[in-house]
Amino acid sequence: MSVQHNLLEGRKIILGITGSISAYKSAILLRLLVKAGAEVQIIFTEAAKEFVGPLSFASLSNKPVLSDLSKDQEWNKHVELGIWADLLVIAPASANTLSKLANGITDNLLTAVYLSAKCPVMLAPAMDLDMWKHPSTQTNIKRLQSFGNQLIPVGEGSLASGLSGPGRLAEPEFIFQEIVQFFNPNQALAGKNVLITAGPTYEAIDPVRFIGNYSSGKMGIRLAEEATRMGARVELILGPSKEPVLEHPNLRISRIVSAQDLLTAVEKRMQAMDVFILAAAVADFRPENIASNKLKKSNHPELNIHLVPTPDIAGFIGKQKTSKQILCGFALETEELEKNAALKLKNKNMDLIVMNSPNDPGAAFYSDSNKVSILDKSGKISFFDLKSKKEVAIDILNAILEIK
Repeated sequence: MSVQHNLLEGRKIILGITGSISAYKSAILLRLLVKAGAEVQIIFTEAAKEFVGPLSFASLSNKPVLSDLSKDQEWNKHVELGIWADLLVIAPASANTLSKLANGITDNLLTAVYLSAKCPVMLAPAMDLDMWKHPSTQTNIKRLQSFGNQLIPVGEGSLASGLSGPGRLAEPEFIFQEIVQFFNPNQALAGKNVLITAGPTYEAIDPVRFIGNYSSGKMGIRLAEEATRMGARVELILGPSKEPVLEHPNLRISRIVSAQDLLTAVEKRMQAMDVFILAAAVADFRPENIASNKLKKSNHPELNIHLVPTPDIAGFIGKQKTSKQILCGFALETEELEKNAALKLKNKNMDLIVMNSPNDPGAAFYSDSNKVSILDKSGKISFFDLKSKKEVAIDILNAILEIK
């Protein structure tokens, strides 16, 4: 890739490298950073030395590679390093290192610098499929995100074990672009008010049961995070979801449960918004009557629940919005995707509709990736490969920005 030499001029970056077969890719990232003008200090863990040697990294950075907490009877000044840096990037970040960072374990220079760092932190995980999916790793990831650390999504594909799936280190070029974006943020949505819905809705049957769906809220949350990074003031209306959300001064979160709650929240904010992005998986039906007490099987050998439609949030916005407001919807279909999406776009007066199917591998509920295509009012369809939901969010926002 072509790199402007002054993109990162004067920026001080610590690049931490841990034990992973993908550590060789960090040399490519280092070269991109140095070429863009950054001053980079490399820190190895002991495990990193089993995969890459320090000589090439020292040559590329024009600095000695640090790895020991002490050297020649003196402590390496991890506190000073944490103050010196404008950004700490750990790429690759192994499962072992992520666990240490999440739990404050300081047994090497890199973890000591992390705990001392006054600067933002980016983490680019790399590990095998089963390790990535293990609840321990996912718990550590969520905890680290709750601390304010930025997670760079893992890639998908062939892994060292022979398995295929998520866990690959993101490509160096993608990590580099994330770093450039951090220092030179795209403010294309500056001054815009954006309302985003995310997560499922739960429609009560009785005080303990509900009708719902498998939506995790990840896609809408990624959209909210990326929109704030692009300068927007974001209202995130979030249904029941356990997914963490990165804090941002321009992001306000309103929690809802039912489709009626969601409609009420939208009505209150309708006039002030410039853009609506409806990523929530709203239940289409609700019980007509909600039991005041828990329904017991012993009292109901058979139970029939009469369902009625929930409020049409997209239809409401489509009817109420002005010519200056943009409405972007979603169509999740298991059959006739393009036909059903085109009909929905027209009937709801949408400007764009994002199409996806749970039949596509890697695009199911709770996945960190998605595969979408975007249909606009002219009938043009833009197709995208399987990507992390963070990258998909950027594609969707860019499509919205193209609307005249």
